[in-house]
Amino acid sequence: MFLSGFLFLFILVLNLIMATFGYKMEKENYDPDADLQKINNNPKKFKNGIILALLEHGSVIALTILLFITFSSYNLALGIVWLIFRTGEGLIQFINEPNYWGLLNIARRYSNSNDAEKKSLSNLAHTIFNTKDNRFKFAMVCWSIGTLSFSIVLVTSGIVPEIIGWLGVVSSILVGFITGIKLAKPNSKDYTAIGGLSAIIFEIIIGVWLVYYSII
Repeated sequence: MFLSGFLFLFILVLNLIMATFGYKMEKENYDPDADLQKINNNPKKFKNGIILALLEHGSVIALTILLFITFSSYNLALGIVWLIFRTGEGLIQFINEPNYWGLLNIARRYSNSNDAEKKSLSNLAHTIFNTKDNRFKFAMVCWSIGTLSFSIVLVTSGIVPEIIGWLGVVSSILVGFITGIKLAKPNSKDYTAIGGLSAIIFEIIIGVWLVYYSII
């Protein structure tokens, strides 16, 4: 349990550090020209952001496996749902990174190109950014389904205080509903921050509780 709780918190910390390197899981409003210039001005920072992202994706899969081992005995069917969808979340993110890494080469070419070539490279970069955002949304749908199944186990098993499980249920439904709306209607009002905040609160609480419970 300690390692599972640690990974919940470690993943959140990684996301904060990744943001300082300019790597964001989701970024709706891109300015490809400015972004390519930033990448070319500091390629090492961009590379470090992706390396941290790969570590984050791997940690998600490791956490998924650990929680399946620890909690699947309480409800095997829901454990399998959790395993499938949260592993899927990590793999979807992994699949995207080679294309995202390719922005390094595009940024180098962009800095030495004429106007016509810059326009073409800018459009290519925009496609990569947009693909990344769409894949992240599908990853969040997987997070929602997986976390909902895990949270139901928490509510019904009595392993943790019931309120923690219900918080997970609410946050997973919020994230799934808001993400579904964004996929169906990309131009709709964005409530992503609400779902994201509820998910962060849940993961901090469950992470701290698992660490604390394993120590006492």
